[in-house]
Amino acid sequence: MPMRNLLVLAAILALLVAVPPFLDISWQNALVNVLIASLFALAFNLLIGQAGLLSFGHAAYFGVGAFAALHLMIAVEDGLPFPTPLLPLAGAAAGLLVGLVAGYFATMRSGVYFALVTLAIAELFHSLAPRLQDLFGGESGIASMRMPWQGLTFGSMLEVYYLTLFWVVACGLGLWAYTRTPFGRLTLALRDNEQRVRFLGYNAHASKVVIFAVSAMVTGVAGSLQAISNETANYSLFATDVSAQVVLQTFVGGSTVFFGPVIGATAFTLFSFLVSDLTRSWVFYQGLIFVLVMLYMPTGIGGVAYHHIRNRRRLDWSLLAGPYLLALVGGLLITAGIVFLTETVAVLFGEDYARSREAAEGGLPAFELFGSSWDPAGIVTWLIPLLLLLVGGAILVRARRRIDAIWSRPDRRKAGAGEPALLGGVE
Repeated sequence: MPMRNLLVLAAILALLVAVPPFLDISWQNALVNVLIASLFALAFNLLIGQAGLLSFGHAAYFGVGAFAALHLMIAVEDGLPFPTPLLPLAGAAAGLLVGLVAGYFATMRSGVYFALVTLAIAELFHSLAPRLQDLFGGESGIASMRMPWQGLTFGSMLEVYYLTLFWVVACGLGLWAYTRTPFGRLTLALRDNEQRVRFLGYNAHASKVVIFAVSAMVTGVAGSLQAISNETANYSLFATDVSAQVVLQTFVGGSTVFFGPVIGATAFTLFSFLVSDLTRSWVFYQGLIFVLVMLYMPTGIGGVAYHHIRNRRRLDWSLLAGPYLLALVGGLLITAGIVFLTETVAVLFGEDYARSREAAEGGLPAFELFGSSWDPAGIVTWLIPLLLLLVGGAILVRARRRIDAIWSRPDRRKAGAGEPALLGGVE
């Protein structure tokens, strides 16, 4: 890795170490969730981004890791002399074991059939967990406490944050090193042309089982960190929405670059932390972001950033600054229009407004939104979001044409071959 990239990563790590003590407990907890989601996404991306295996049931290994860590925490409470900072090893071992068994059967198929098998395995855990009282604590789940070790009480969220940071950095570096090994290159070969790998004499099925197990092992570490942070877990960790969330985060961040899933996990986790208290429609906005990214940025945010970094020397940034700023303005106007329209519809079809209509004897009373009163039957109420969408769309179309024209100019210098990027392409 070039020295420039190492310096950037060192600066980011320094910020992650130095800033949290100055934040309140809610932000510290949010950063813990960001780190856990990032590790989960990196482990998942080992399958989809590098091996080309789309798993719809990776929550199974996340949940298994969480429950394994909690059982070990209970044993530590009962007197087992085991260091608290090493609790994630239980999640790693459980994820590896379950991943080897599940991966053996799942990797017998490929494509959509592989995805359906992984989904079925996760649903099997989700349906059995409430009935297995000894293993998963039934519907109420399992709870335990973090025990002190070597003067560290692990009673504060800050201590939990640094423990999580250590494991996420260690596992992240481990996954990065994995991609640089010959087996990591074999993983990419399986994604690109599995038939050719077989012709070269490799056991493709055994290789995919190992890849699946490594991904499950790191996912188990992420699950154990979740259990350590919350000190509890229940069968909801095996739910479909947990698997779906990591899929969304990985694709939005960009599965074609190593650190792309971290971008997606950070964006979605902070988005839910900041927006969920402001509106009930925040899940809709998340889904809309995913759809728009897949339509207009199929390589994800990280893929777009990596593309710009690779072509940084062949672009005239003085010419691009204006169109990019114009595109930003257009995007903000469209966002304002969508938010205005979504929140208006949410209010009009909400329970509170239904009671207001009953009090008005079936009429359409005015409603409060963004600190102002709006008439549901008024032209202005619907004209404002329409104008925002039309003006924003027109600006965005114009900006996109100018950007395309600059990118397609034939007089640009050719980018240097093999230039490494900070985001770390997995190609």
